[in-house]
Amino acid sequence: MNAYDLARGLHILAVIAWMAGLLFLPRLYAYDAEQAEKAEPLKSDMRDLLRAWQGRLLKIILNPAMIAAWAAGLWLIHLDVQTRGAAFLLEPWILAKLAGVVALSGWHGFLVAERRRILAGTSRRTSKFWRMTNEVPFVLAVVMVLSVTTEWTFG
Repeated sequence: MNAYDLARGLHILAVIAWMAGLLFLPRLYAYDAEQAEKAEPLKSDMRDLLRAWQGRLLKIILNPAMIAAWAAGLWLIHLDVQTRGAAFLLEPWILAKLAGVVALSGWHGFLVAERRRILAGTSRRTSKFWRMTNEVPFVLAVVMVLSVTTEWTFG
């Protein structure tokens, strides 16, 4: 096993965990919002349980997975620069991948901020909003994976 294969494997595993969390957390937010929308919401202990799941998902899976994905990704870039040179960082496929990573990181930050609003009781997002935006990470993942696997260019 070489360093590149190890970095790539760790990156894939971290991204899988990160994506799982990014796809599941908005669903938990949707369930939470549904309770606020109901005439007779669930008992507070069920709502507390939903919020505990949200916190655990962020603390145990999402945040560590994002950090690991970034670390392994930067390691891959370092290894690629050593073999390809830095010029590949200006190719369209890697720029698309990096833009996707920034967008996913921004979505992650939005989800963290929204959890603070939910806990403070100031969130105005509906369950419909969370269901509609739930696929944002997957759409970004499609663009990023196809960019990396095809290494497309404009020429």
